[in-house]
Amino acid sequence: LKAAAHALFKKLKDEELELLLQAVESRGAWESACVWAPRGAKQALPPQVLLCRLFRWPDLRQPHELKHLCYCQSAGGRGGCGDAAALCCNPHHFSRLAAPETPPPPYSKSFAPPWPAEPEPPQLLEFSYTPADRCDGSASRSSARDGCWCKLAYWEHRTRVGRLYAVHEASVNVFCELPRGSGFCLGQLPAAHRSRAVRRARGKIGRGLLLSREPGAVWAYNRSEHPIFVSSPTLGPPGARGLAVLKVLPGYSVKVFDYERAGGVSAGWRQRGDGPCDPHSVRISFGKGWGPCYSRQFITSCPCWLEVLLARPR
Repeated sequence: LKAAAHALFKKLKDEELELLLQAVESRGAWESACVWAPRGAKQALPPQVLLCRLFRWPDLRQPHELKHLCYCQSAGGRGGCGDAAALCCNPHHFSRLAAPETPPPPYSKSFAPPWPAEPEPPQLLEFSYTPADRCDGSASRSSARDGCWCKLAYWEHRTRVGRLYAVHEASVNVFCELPRGSGFCLGQLPAAHRSRAVRRARGKIGRGLLLSREPGAVWAYNRSEHPIFVSSPTLGPPGARGLAVLKVLPGYSVKVFDYERAGGVSAGWRQRGDGPCDPHSVRISFGKGWGPCYSRQFITSCPCWLEVLLARPR
């Protein structure tokens, strides 16, 4: 890659090279600016693939394996400063899509969502939630009035820690340690008694994850250095009624909720577990998987996990 990288660097302005240096040295610890490269240049690899291979994933091959993160100005085909001839090649403005593979036991078979099309944007939704891991029709419906698209609940085993965190922006960071940035800081949530397993799991959350509401879907990007495990009614293959738990490696993104599919599965979907579950919710465990193929059968056995309570249709 040396010759191709040198050729690309010669095409970048000094300001772009400085931004690239900052992004690479920070290793994505904070949201860096776009690094604009000219489109259409004759080269073996597109600029974003070249730099992602050089600085993040040596085994990367094709552009369709990548996804723009929501804060990148090239996301959705936008060009920088109105210039459609430029493309962002900041390697930390991309994630990899979860690949279809079978991890070693005891992990269950992974499922990779298809490359996203351009669905219709989601309608204005409402939110309902009942404490103690129970959801029913009598729960509060306040999100539409509050203007938030989801609320986050942090759990340690069967105990919810802290209050619900309302998300009003299009994206939110969930983390324990993040040098720069804002969002839902789990490290600030106190608890009277924490087991050694919980303390050990909390120590691995680090930069955590980025949740973003994008056209027709909700995406999760694993920013930490350890896997996360996710489950939602729209994550499994069409027609599946059982539990689908997906292992998401560091640096990977997955579509954790599909609004279009949700309308068809919410009526008949049931989650195997130790209590009712809102079909408009996503569950994310930090570092530990659960389900039929895991030693932990229920997510309430996981030391640290997040419940994403999405707004419901009216």
